[in-house]
Amino acid sequence: MTSSKLMRFLPLRKMKSTKLIAFVVIFVLVLVGYSKLSSTKETGPMEAKDNILREFNKADSPIDVMEEIAQLKKKVLELEKGTKKYPETKFLNYKDRKRILITGGAGFVGSHLSDKLMKQGHEVTVVDNFFTGRKLNVEHWIGHPNFELIHHDIVNPLYIEVDQIYHLASPASPPNYMYNPIKTIKTNTVGTINMLGLARRTRARLLLASTSEVYGDPEVHPQNEEYWGHVNPIGPRACYDEGKRVAETMCYAYAKQENIEVRVARIFNTFGPRMHMNDGRVVSNFILQALQGQPITVYGEGKQTRSFQYVTDLVEGLVALMNSNYSQPVNLGNPDEHTIMDFADIIKRLVGGDSKVVNKPAMQDDPRKRKPDISRAKLYLNWEPKVQLEVGINKTIEYFRNELKSTKFSERLNTF
Repeated sequence: MTSSKLMRFLPLRKMKSTKLIAFVVIFVLVLVGYSKLSSTKETGPMEAKDNILREFNKADSPIDVMEEIAQLKKKVLELEKGTKKYPETKFLNYKDRKRILITGGAGFVGSHLSDKLMKQGHEVTVVDNFFTGRKLNVEHWIGHPNFELIHHDIVNPLYIEVDQIYHLASPASPPNYMYNPIKTIKTNTVGTINMLGLARRTRARLLLASTSEVYGDPEVHPQNEEYWGHVNPIGPRACYDEGKRVAETMCYAYAKQENIEVRVARIFNTFGPRMHMNDGRVVSNFILQALQGQPITVYGEGKQTRSFQYVTDLVEGLVALMNSNYSQPVNLGNPDEHTIMDFADIIKRLVGGDSKVVNKPAMQDDPRKRKPDISRAKLYLNWEPKVQLEVGINKTIEYFRNELKSTKFSERLNTF
């Protein structure tokens, strides 16, 4: 393919020099790929396209390179026009519009919560240190007048003006929170103190994203909010379990002493799009292993149980709790209980393929049973999960399938 034909992929005529410099690099990689795949003699456009597809389709799943190029071209055109399309949002007047801070807002749950609040018309400030969060999760809001992204670690004080604080910041999967246990403890203690101090100064209401891990390896089943838990205070999971328990204690101490309005959500296992591919949690592990034809690893005999809720259900519950008049801890989870082995079989069936389920030694202090009693949520929030398990799993499978496709596409570009 001649260089003149290749240049048709780029709308260069009207681009300003600064935008051209910024984005031409992306397409240079593609152009180099074309030149490498083209033979020394003249080839037609269809033959050149076939060469490219043959190169990129070495991966297990075919990748439509032309579609990827078209998407990049579309983004350049939008930037050339100086416009960016945002998801549709409501308009709220000054009286109804709130200034809302989400710590950990670029993470899995935080980014979905950001979507919900932005679409409602509120002003949202996301604070994240990007230990597990990703800018990609919120990039569709960057530049919107109601949205602000701040790269900040809440272990250090933050001075802004807010009306509500959703305090979600903390690694939530065992591999992540055990990677640096001291940092996990500081995030859940010092970080929570800083957020409570901000709430005291601004008279904001604070919602703490606590966890079902405060119940430890429970001796009561299902777990209700009156249960005090069965936690190993010096085990490998203690940095997270006890960190959240202390965070809850601090919230109610500030509520009693400083009259701060607090809300506490005890979150059970949650899954959905934007989960980190390497977070080590059950859902992401099983789906990725099945999609790549790898063995599905189950720790222990797989008889331990979990209850999985889809992320949009959790977000609805968080917003309902924040805007409620109920201040005691509330379980947010799905009481639909499955063994880990059953869950592995469900994912294997939905993904397809021939992955085998293999057992590995059990993890220390891994809870044997986990199922929420959501009576409080039903009574005080009029909330219960609505998304069926297999519906949510299929959406999550599609997300991870696209993530793998994009990853392989990037790896192919880097080989040129």
